[in-house]
Amino acid sequence: MDLITIDFETYYDQEFSLSKLTTEEYIRDSRFEVIGVSVKVNKEPTEWASGTHEQIRDYLLSFDWANAMVVAHNTLFDGAILSWLFGIKPKVWADTLCLGRAVHGVNAGGSLKALTERYNLGAKGTEVLVAKGKRREDFTGEELSRYGDYCINDVELTYKLFRVMVQGFPKQELKVIDQTLRMFIDPILELDLGLLEYHLEETKDRKDRLLTHANVTKEDLMSNAKFASLLIELGVTPPTKISTTTGKKTFAFAKTDEAFKALEEHENVSVQTLVAARLGNKSTLEETRTQRFIDIAKRGSLPVPIQYYAAHTGRWGGKDKINLQNLPSRGANGKKLKSSIRAPEGYKLIDCDSSQIEARVLAWLAGQDDLTEAFTNGEDVYKQMATKIYGVNREEDVTKDQRFVGKTTILGAGYGMGAVRFVDQLANFGFDMDLQEARRVIRVYRDSNWKINHLWREAQNTLTELTRGNASPLGLDGVLKVDAKRQGIVLPSGLILRYEDLEGTQDARGLQFSYKTRKGRTNIYGGKVIENVCQAIARCIIAEQMLKIAEQYRIVMTVHDSIVCCVPETSVSEAQVFIEECMRWVPDWAQGLPIDCESGVGDSYGECE
Repeated sequence: MDLITIDFETYYDQEFSLSKLTTEEYIRDSRFEVIGVSVKVNKEPTEWASGTHEQIRDYLLSFDWANAMVVAHNTLFDGAILSWLFGIKPKVWADTLCLGRAVHGVNAGGSLKALTERYNLGAKGTEVLVAKGKRREDFTGEELSRYGDYCINDVELTYKLFRVMVQGFPKQELKVIDQTLRMFIDPILELDLGLLEYHLEETKDRKDRLLTHANVTKEDLMSNAKFASLLIELGVTPPTKISTTTGKKTFAFAKTDEAFKALEEHENVSVQTLVAARLGNKSTLEETRTQRFIDIAKRGSLPVPIQYYAAHTGRWGGKDKINLQNLPSRGANGKKLKSSIRAPEGYKLIDCDSSQIEARVLAWLAGQDDLTEAFTNGEDVYKQMATKIYGVNREEDVTKDQRFVGKTTILGAGYGMGAVRFVDQLANFGFDMDLQEARRVIRVYRDSNWKINHLWREAQNTLTELTRGNASPLGLDGVLKVDAKRQGIVLPSGLILRYEDLEGTQDARGLQFSYKTRKGRTNIYGGKVIENVCQAIARCIIAEQMLKIAEQYRIVMTVHDSIVCCVPETSVSEAQVFIEECMRWVPDWAQGLPIDCESGVGDSYGECE
């Protein structure tokens, strides 16, 4: 298989650029123009080609793409141009930007300039800066030649970077990168324009009715106390912080407060409406996202922008301003966006979700055999937890509310969460519990799951030893390896969960740890390490399951712990069986881990639930 390295140079100006538009908007815009392209096949010298669209197409079609791996830096962009404009679809997609995130972590610089400097591979040019606002016909022959040299240099740097970073990189992760890129580069999902337009008007009307009905004034919105009351009426616990001025707890209602900003994406559009009004925004997130879907629908099919290795734990994330990882799912109105995403004619969507995977990984990794066995046997672990919390003798006597508390405890208390946070978490679901009762519930959980407690302490010791340059055991034998030299934990995938520049400092609470991120230093402790590890292991498993499914069926999306496939409607039954079998499969390194799943089928993504 040939390795083809590629880079496109395209027209951009002050308003028309990737800094102003999404990748999908930019490439599909009528203003888009390819100035030229550089192509390198294996070790051969890089070529530069410029010309009309037809001339560049004819040049590109001279290569054997069907038997090639294509690599670029940000293949989401260059690959989309190849696929959408020229109809070229190689055998495998690769990306040095994706590799960089996985090899060096999400906090390392991911630009071509930063990565090539890291490896001392050469200098990236600046010719692109003088190309601003220039169509191909505006370049002189000499200027176009210099631009070609700039592009050739980028391809040579990308090629060298790929050859360096791919050494020792897990082969299966290259396949995961390929599958992730295909969701965007080769789109087949459709959008229901009529439903989206109806939903947009409905959302606007609902926002206006809410503000009118609530008789909300500007003074109400800007008064912290009144605004907090409005949130409470909608079942939301107002976020708080410690004031840097007074040292006392105060409401976290500033534009820079992360907890408050998160309410912009709350499932309840009424909450979005209040937050948007408080921030002075003309539109809620639901409106802007629906409008973006409408605009995409008018341009064509839906490219699914999923970012490979978006999170510290290796999880996927959203891109291109349509975060498909966070679409509303509750209520008839909340599901409209999901319902607008449809399979093409003659096909169905199958959404298969891994059940409680992080809680299962935690029990298995800690050696909490009773909880692991309960998961294996398909028992209701939430009811079982409730019987211990409330002293109920029989599971059938557990009430709905008691089971809810049991569920929240199992899913929330496994990483060392304390009583105060537990009260807040319950309140976010509209359930009131006083602090004393919360302390009792947390104590019951920890007494019942002492091996999980031990795993937290083991992880705390790992942090201590890492700051001393030492490794220490963590979890089940053979699953994880602590790497002191690289300050991280080697995952089953072969990638590393990193804690760069880990430091321990002594204060009144004891030894506290933090590590370096691009946003500054982040605190870390044993329970949080285990949360990171469980998320990372779950991601490793889902990635391997994805590759097994992809051998038979087209994967169009991954959202959290689920995989969405598009299958011919004539083979839905057999496809659903196969996909569920894959989602229950466990790798050799995870034997004994009880994995389960559930799936749904529909013409639209929303119908699959």
